[in-house]
Amino acid sequence: MQVELIPEWSLSAADDAEIAGLLAKCFPTDFGGRSFFCQRHHLRLVTRDMGVIVGHMALTLRAVQLGDRLLTVAGLAEVATDPAQRGKGIAGILLQAAIAEAKASPAEYLLLFGVAKLYSAVGFLKVSNKMCHVAAKGTRVVRLVSAGEDNLMVLPLRDQIWPGADLLDLRGPMF
Repeated sequence: MQVELIPEWSLSAADDAEIAGLLAKCFPTDFGGRSFFCQRHHLRLVTRDMGVIVGHMALTLRAVQLGDRLLTVAGLAEVATDPAQRGKGIAGILLQAAIAEAKASPAEYLLLFGVAKLYSAVGFLKVSNKMCHVAAKGTRVVRLVSAGEDNLMVLPLRDQIWPGADLLDLRGPMF
């Protein structure tokens, strides 16, 4: 199965709508009919079966504050496989491609919110930093949150260790 990389600015209206439909099938969360939750991403990774998008992941490049340090991270978001296509390795193929793209970027770490075994199997570590981020209910921003998250996972992209005791300020919504 081939992975197609689509920069956000090149996302066609048809692909945007198709991704929105896939997300609606895969998540109980209200995406408001959009192909993203709170913000548009920088890169979409998709797989197709007979021309139809059956797998999707999004990458966002963002500056975050980690303790006293401003650093660049990549965020993995909107991971979705069509329920009828699950069990075929689509998410694993997309994840390997997403990691390769993140490593080629200026990001020092790849972050995600989730705890699927797929992530730990490729080296993501569960961390418990206190965090600040903008919270949303459905598609609406509701407040600034300052707390720990129990589903933050990090993959170092260079030779460095994640400082688990530092405050992480996402400077916006979660990915």
